[in-house]
Order: sequence, then structure tokens, then C-alpha cells
Amino acid sequence: MAVDIEQVEMLLMESEEKMEKTVSVLKEEYIQLRIGRANPHVLDKVLVDYYGEMTPINQTANISVQDGKCLVISPWDKSLIKNMEKGITIANIGLTPSNDGNVIRLVFPDLTQERRKEIVKQVKKMAEDSKVAIRNVRRDTLDALKKMKTAKEITEDEYSNWEKDVDKTTSSMVDTIDKLSQEKEKDVMTV
Repeated sequence: MAVDIEQVEMLLMESEEKMEKTVSVLKEEYIQLRIGRANPHVLDKVLVDYYGEMTPINQTANISVQDGKCLVISPWDKSLIKNMEKGITIANIGLTPSNDGNVIRLVFPDLTQERRKEIVKQVKKMAEDSKVAIRNVRRDTLDALKKMKTAKEITEDEYSNWEKDVDKTTSSMVDTIDKLSQEKEKDVMTV
């Protein structure tokens, strides 16, 4: 009783997609990490009360970088400035908003060496968490393949070949995470 090869290929494809999603989430987390330079992505999770609806701030205003150290938020409706300031404060992004009645400014302070080291620890922890997630996907995929082997749906040789494919994909994704982590650490430590 041979297993449908498409079933195994779907399993392998799903596991690769999960691993790629993990890497993609890590990239997004690294983009949102505040490292002393003005970056509009720090506001990605900020929600504003927009006429009763909680709306992402980037859908209620233009956000621009001014001189590398300051974000300028120009609301489309000036009456939302107080709600925007409240949303930024609630999001706890570590920046204090100030406004002049027309725009909100977020000034990014220079990072101390101590703060940079803390951020590097955070970067390493994020990378390690992502590696654990990828290894969990690997484990789940191999467990599913073992069940097929035990049920005599696939042969020992087929299992061995697919296990090598899963291991190859896993190590490729872990290498990608290591590279991303090293780049981010270098970026954080660059003054």
C-alpha cells in the first residue's frame, strides 16, 4: 500500500512554507526594532481611534522621516492629533510624541552603548526563538513521515531521502536567520 507521493510533497511544501513564514516574521520584527534612526515601521502596530474605529496610524496620516532622527506624522484630519498621541503612548514604542497643532513629531534619541548591547541581546533572542520555531516545524514534519513509514505507506529509503530534504531546508532557513541576526547586530552596533 503505497502512499500518494503528492501527499508527501504537500507535507514537505507546507513545512517549507511555515519555515519561510518564520523567517519573514523575524524580518518584520527586525524592521520594527527601534535602533536610534527614525524608522516609520516603529508605528506599524500603533492604532488610532478614527471616528470610533481602531485604525492603523499609517492609514490616517502621512508619515515621513526628517533629518534621520525625527518622524513627522501629518494627520489628514487635524482633529485626530490627540487620538494619535494617545495611540502612540498606548503602543509603548518608547518615544514621546509632541505636536504643534498641525503635525506630531517623534524624536529618536541617540542610543547609549549600554542600550545598543541590550538591543543586540534582544536581536539574538528573536533569532533563537525563530530557530526553535523552525526546528519545531522540522520535528512535526519528520513525525508525520515516521507515521507514514510505520504504517508502511513509505519505504525506509523514501523516508531517508525525504528526511534529508527536510534537514537541508531546515539548515538553509537556520543559516538565513543567522545571517539576518548578524546583519542586524552589526547595524545596531554601528554608531
